[in-house]
This record gives sequence, C-alpha cells and structure tokens, in this order.
Amino acid sequence: MQYLLQDEYIELYKLIKVLDLVDSGAEAKRIISQGHVRRNGAIELRKRAKIRAGERIEIADIIIKVVASR
Repeated sequence: MQYLLQDEYIELYKLIKVLDLVDSGAEAKRIISQGHVRRNGAIELRKRAKIRAGERIEIADIIIKVVASR
C-alpha cells in the first residue's frame, strides 16, 4: 500500500486513520500505544510521530510506503 504525502509530514495516528485501517483516531492511538506499529522496522509508540516521505510503516501484515507527491 502506498500513501501519497501532500504536506511535509503526517502524524502517525492520522495516517492510520486516513487509510481507513481503523474506525477512529482513538483506535489508531490504541494500537500504536500497544506496540502494534513498526516504523522503518522499529516499534513506534509515539502517536503523533511525524511520518515523512520515504518511510515505511507496518501494521500486522499491512505495509505502507509513504511517498512524496512531487
């Protein structure tokens, strides 16, 4: 899965929500805080981590590649 980044960054929980991987922002925050999200191979616990182009997010068997819009 690819996400086309429109701005400089997107907060991690917003990325998960905008891709409809969860039903709410609260659910996105919960799965992050429980250690179910990896950022570039490492567990990411910061809900508002700034995700930039070139990064890779993994949630279970879903891989999200963040790419620049330009």
